[in-house]
Amino acid sequence: ATCSFKMVCGILVKPLIPDPNLNKIPTNGSDRNADSLPSNRTDEQALLTTILQRTALNIIDVSAVDSQGMEQHEYMDRARQYSTKLEVLSRTLSQKKPVPLPSLTSQPHQVLAADLVSYSDVQQVSKIAAYAYSAISQIKVDAKEELVVQFAIP
Repeated sequence: ATCSFKMVCGILVKPLIPDPNLNKIPTNGSDRNADSLPSNRTDEQALLTTILQRTALNIIDVSAVDSQGMEQHEYMDRARQYSTKLEVLSRTLSQKKPVPLPSLTSQPHQVLAADLVSYSDVQQVSKIAAYAYSAISQIKVDAKEELVVQFAIP
């Protein structure tokens, strides 16, 4: 099977998985759109399989792309630049004084010795939490659009 090549950042690359529709010749007009339509099965497995296939077609094996070589002196120059930048940043960070944690009270012993939260308040919070849980559990998502969309890259 032949593979289509894609242009990525000005470099021609080969996709990781070849496009199965590349050599497919439609026998009539109706076969042309048959692969683009989701199958009649509406279960989640069919949708996930479709998403997986579309994603696999768009994955590009970047390990196959030739890297632009660098000379030894270019590596050394960059390493020197990074070291200099790190030294400058470490000096500025060490000069900053750490900000102390905020204090909610100046007398924590009084807060700890105070009366407990009343039982009725605890019950009210528990009741509100149960209502919120019930409301959240009744939320249903109705998928009307595709989960994965193609982005046009100029």
